[in-house]
Amino acid sequence: MTTSPLVPVPIPDRVAVLIGSCMPAHVLRAEIEAECAVREVWRFRGPLCHEDRADREHALAALARANKVLAAYHPRLVIGPGRTC
Repeated sequence: MTTSPLVPVPIPDRVAVLIGSCMPAHVLRAEIEAECAVREVWRFRGPLCHEDRADREHALAALARANKVLAAYHPRLVIGPGRTC
């Protein structure tokens, strides 16, 4: 018997709100900031000019700050820059 890969299933808004209400507000903010930072990092692909490299580094720094908060709450919440959105 082989296992099949997990298929992402959308979570209803009411369930997401219920889950979010169980977490501290600063952790929820950090999760949103991390998701936005990952999106920003993915915008900068390929050869980058000096300004784009600086913007990418800024996004990576924001991701690191958000991940620090997430890891303090629970280590499995950390989001890597390679995550596709």
